Amino acid sequence: MKQQKKPNAMDEREKLRKFRELDDAFAQALQQLDDPNHRLDIPTGPPVASAQSQRKQENERRFEERLEALMQEYHFAPEAVVALLDSLAEPPSAG
Repeated sequence: MKQQKKPNAMDEREKLRKFRELDDAFAQALQQLDDPNHRLDIPTGPPVASAQSQRKQENERRFEERLEALMQEYHFAPEAVVALLDSLAEPPSAG
């Protein structure tokens, strides 16, 4: 019986070619970092919110959830709650 050569996932030439590609890309990236006139094309996602902004959003979300739960518990219509909040926000009358 003939012995068959095991197929390698990557032969040595392929490994070397991939290494050279990676090395070239790395060298190019380093050159771009050294060039002050080159604008880096780094993919970025949406802006990251600050921790303070995140806390504020979380507090607002919790407030809304508590308010909705109270509205359901006491059977308040949204219009009634708006009227109540408006009256609370009015400055006291001088009288």
